[in-house]
Amino acid sequence: MEHLYPIYLNVAGKNCLIIGGGPVAERKAASLLEYGACIKVVSPSAEKMITDWADQNLLKWFAREFEANDLDDIFMVFIATDDNRLNKEIADLCRGKGIMVNAVDDPPNCDFFVPSVLRRDSLAIAISTEGRSPLFAARLRRRLEKIITEEYGQFVNILGQIREELQKSNLDINQRRQILEQIVDSDLLDLLLDGRHEEAEERINQCMSSWRG
Repeated sequence: MEHLYPIYLNVAGKNCLIIGGGPVAERKAASLLEYGACIKVVSPSAEKMITDWADQNLLKWFAREFEANDLDDIFMVFIATDDNRLNKEIADLCRGKGIMVNAVDDPPNCDFFVPSVLRRDSLAIAISTEGRSPLFAARLRRRLEKIITEEYGQFVNILGQIREELQKSNLDINQRRQILEQIVDSDLLDLLLDGRHEEAEERINQCMSSWRG
């Protein structure tokens, strides 16, 4: 098996199709809603949350079997059925149209796998076993949750704010990089982890003082 190319996708406003209406489809819909996707669900029946989201116009639910034209103008497809034959049929149609497809628990009919994600604000750590063991990926994520705490997300947000400020300055790219490296290599994260926020602010000012004046 070839190893997969890791990538983060912006699905906000993009048309995503879920085929199936059971618990797995419900979880896929919940995740896609979180990231601002435009969701279409096709299934004769659906879990209560899917029907509720449809009533709230958060997604569109079509209470019928899949039809080939459901793939029109679709960016990405999730197949959440127990029928491997149907999975392959739909996956082949998707690939013929250049649409990325994921068939749940059916690796041969997947172009991509959804990782187990640990998120701390803008910091996202994705754990993948390339479809070999999603359960272990989830277990490893839970272990990391005890190590990678909320302060790591705060640290990343601070770095992002500083980076934006530096980009508006008159410094060249090498000078900006030096300042960012100085902050990343400082004890700023340790100060945040210890709850020493005033000292953290002082450390930022020390690192930035070379050009702020």
